[in-house]
Amino acid sequence: MSGIPPYYDWIAHHAGRRPRQLAIHDLQTERRFTYADLDHRTNRLTAALAALGIGKGDRVALLAPNCAEYFELQFACGRIGAIMLPLNWRLAVPELEYILGDSTPKLLIYDKSFAAAARDLAKLCKTAHLLEIDHEQPDSAYERALAGGAAIPAPIPLNHDDIGMVMYTSGTTGHPKGAIITHGMVLWNCINLGIPALISPQTVQLVVLPLFHTGGLNCYANPVLHAGGTILIMRAFDPGLALDYISDPAFGITHFFAVPAPYQFMMQHPKFQGADLTRLQVAGVGGAPCALSILEGWTARGVPLVQGWGMTETSPAGTMLDAADAIRKLGSAGKALMHTAIRIVDDQGSDVSSGAIGELLIKGPNITPGYWNRPEATASAFTDGWLHTGDAARMDEEGFVYIVDRWKDMYISGGENVYPAEVENVLFQLPQVADAAIIGVPNERWGEVGMAIIVRKPGQMLEEGDVIQHCLGKLAKFKVPQLVSFIDALPRNATGKVLKRELRTQFVGADKPAIT
Repeated sequence: MSGIPPYYDWIAHHAGRRPRQLAIHDLQTERRFTYADLDHRTNRLTAALAALGIGKGDRVALLAPNCAEYFELQFACGRIGAIMLPLNWRLAVPELEYILGDSTPKLLIYDKSFAAAARDLAKLCKTAHLLEIDHEQPDSAYERALAGGAAIPAPIPLNHDDIGMVMYTSGTTGHPKGAIITHGMVLWNCINLGIPALISPQTVQLVVLPLFHTGGLNCYANPVLHAGGTILIMRAFDPGLALDYISDPAFGITHFFAVPAPYQFMMQHPKFQGADLTRLQVAGVGGAPCALSILEGWTARGVPLVQGWGMTETSPAGTMLDAADAIRKLGSAGKALMHTAIRIVDDQGSDVSSGAIGELLIKGPNITPGYWNRPEATASAFTDGWLHTGDAARMDEEGFVYIVDRWKDMYISGGENVYPAEVENVLFQLPQVADAAIIGVPNERWGEVGMAIIVRKPGQMLEEGDVIQHCLGKLAKFKVPQLVSFIDALPRNATGKVLKRELRTQFVGADKPAIT
């Protein structure tokens, strides 16, 4: 690349400092890219984008399973000031049509497995250019674009406030909102998260969360690349295969991050007890409250899970529990990261006392400036510069934060607040339970009561009365679920979070009468 690389471009930096260091190993295709390789491919993609007339402020969408191209596109966009738009491939065409209509990308890059959807979307949204990735064909359209002879443009000067990405968050109601991700947010996350997560040039991380999601891209993949380490990318999560990779000394995996569900599925896998976990230095968990049974199960194998909290709008890390406190403060999401401030407030916006539950607010250079094309949503999300997270939390006398639940998932039974995560912890103590969730359902006497929705382990017997009896004596009576339903699997999003809105639709519905 001609000229001086932009200061935020750590791929170019490491290509000069440690060119032969392995940057990315794509486990699905067995492709391996050193930092020199990654820098070269990023240069060629930058040239291909510029040849299509894509420049500063233009959007480029990517619809693909986990692959190295996510990072090639991220840094190519950065070199010309374009904006990357990672798309959730689990969404239906009408859902993606809204996102593309809102963000208006000039180019849609797609994996061949989504060819039909990509063509439909290009017609519906009048997307000017399409580019197909096909890892089985060395002369695919994507590879031909990289091999083209277009001149590599000079890097565009940017600052921390320039937009690098727009990530659409899955809203609970209505259309998703595009969270603006600046270059500064990504950098501050690398700093905030990289230090307590012990990330260095020797770090080797197994990446399992979807890369269209901030958890996959930034916990800890981008911080690892920022430090000059190595990421191993799984195309899709498989618990047994993940345990095999972690156990294999040839990979030397030191870091792992996931939401609670993958840890749960790995813990329940027959390979778990025999897996070699001794090389894991940091196993991070976040994205949702983690059941104590999961924390205890991994701790028993010598791997205390390091909890953290964050969201797309916070880039994503907001709090993290230091590894030294992982056992002593089991269940805590830690304290605010270095360049971040947090508060816990009541409905009037006043700080709550130690131990009291309120809404978590956050402020700092890692926070989004707002939502794409949504000035009203941006305005309502902030109070005096503090972002409303929508998470219910409490802080103990030492300043450690505990995420109680999503504020919206709380329900009120007989005038008492019930946080489903607390009840779910008790349900997971039942050995017959493979998965569980609690929702509030209408009740004429109490306003709302809890419904336990449970997935039994294969071959296990468990009835409604067993569940309720188990909860009695372990929970206050108003927290004990009054209803129990059994299903084959809980609905989850791409990162593994339980979709409670779908459970409420299934078991309550808009027009169902109160349950008596």
